Amino acid sequence: MSANLVDLRTQEFSSRVELLLQQEGSLLEQTCMSGTHVGKQASPVNQIGAITALKVTSRFGTMPRIDAPTDRRWVFPVDYHAPQLVDTLDELKMALDVKSSYATNGAFALGRAKDVEIAAGYFGTSKTGETGATSTTFPAGQKVSISFGASGSVGLTVKKLKEARRLLLKAKVNLKREKLWCIVTALQHDQLLDEIQVTSKDYNPGIDGMPVLVEGMVQRFLGMTFILYEDLPVDSSSDRQVPVYVSSAMYLGSWQEVTTTISQRNDLESEPWQINPKMSLGATRLEEKRIVQITCDE
Repeated sequence: MSANLVDLRTQEFSSRVELLLQQEGSLLEQTCMSGTHVGKQASPVNQIGAITALKVTSRFGTMPRIDAPTDRRWVFPVDYHAPQLVDTLDELKMALDVKSSYATNGAFALGRAKDVEIAAGYFGTSKTGETGATSTTFPAGQKVSISFGASGSVGLTVKKLKEARRLLLKAKVNLKREKLWCIVTALQHDQLLDEIQVTSKDYNPGIDGMPVLVEGMVQRFLGMTFILYEDLPVDSSSDRQVPVYVSSAMYLGSWQEVTTTISQRNDLESEPWQINPKMSLGATRLEEKRIVQITCDE
């Protein structure tokens, strides 16, 4: 064997492009009502409140009048984009085309931005009134405290989930008609796995024979469908705020869905390709009594 063959060794590089671990698009969009809009702001719904029927107490008496409470909820667009450049001279030195992978990467980023807007709308200040000039904050009566059912601060428990469900039922939310969602992080999901009422078939055989746990993941419990989302809001004490809600509680308005343009930038040196996914959207809470906040110890 010649000692000089080491000079002829080669290097081989893969032509495969793989995106690193990330949330691939929106997880929360499926849980909201949605619509499309134009203009600087939009009202997705005009609201008429409940009234109380009056007994008729006389014949031919003066006709009374009932004024139903009315309101209007507003949503405002937020613009996002994810521009990326691919140098044409770099392309000459690569054995692969990365433009489509960059486009996919950008679309995933915009999907996550959708979730940021939705999550901010869970317990943030909503805009109401004739022109959206009134601020509506999330009410204390729709919150389950961090120590509910315990002597101190605890994470997500069955007692807290039952209380959230009770608050929705008390508000007359029709859980037979509307799908109920519970959004949790991996930590809250793990806390539920410590609850025997969740993991034991003796307590909870599931619906129609379907197990609550599927390959170690909580699918449905107490009529709630669980979604794992790691970027739920936290309060000033860094305690996690878990939302339990029906789809009619949240709204996602679209001014422009995710659109990707790929164009060559002749104004830049070496005329790189620009991959630019963009969108315009806004999210808001539609009605406070349709959503409950559970505060959980981290």
